Amino acid sequence: MNRQTKRLAAILGLALASACVTALAQPAAGPQSGTVFRNTVTGEVLDTAEGKAGGRDTPGVKAFFESGKNLYIDDKSCLRNGESLFATSCSGCHGHLAEGKLGPGLNDNYWTYPANTEDTGLFSTIFGGANGMMGPHNENLTPDEMLQVIAWIRHLYTGPAQDAVWLNAEQKKAYKPFKEGETFPQDVKGQCKPLEN
Repeated sequence: MNRQTKRLAAILGLALASACVTALAQPAAGPQSGTVFRNTVTGEVLDTAEGKAGGRDTPGVKAFFESGKNLYIDDKSCLRNGESLFATSCSGCHGHLAEGKLGPGLNDNYWTYPANTEDTGLFSTIFGGANGMMGPHNENLTPDEMLQVIAWIRHLYTGPAQDAVWLNAEQKKAYKPFKEGETFPQDVKGQCKPLEN
């Protein structure tokens, strides 16, 4: 090995050692669920511990944080709550039936942010915000409430069943587009307790 090669090897060795020490010096992240949620615009990891207190220890949220699967999609008790939460938190910009108003429509198969075709992407947008007037909603909705809102948004869907990637094969076969005026009784059984006033 000539002198120049040895020198280059030494420099590369120092650079590699420096990079390793820098990597070790980074603070360790807290416990991570199976799903990593990222800001829709910046791609930064979202800290789901931030925001409104509560709604992180339900079986639905635990399953969603681990698998990315929203267990509330066709649960009528969650749809009942999701309708109310959507009306107060989302309809002002997205329209009463998610048809679009100041903000984009959410009830068809076109998504401003393609990641929102997946429930994890839509959750990230609701939790961390996006461009324009879409600010983060983690201060006024818990993660559990966000999943109920997502279930309602998916229920309002009017596009082709084959584009509804949030539905499993059985749900796609039973899929019927939303009809305005459909309601769910307050005492309907399911995973979601009625909302407190």
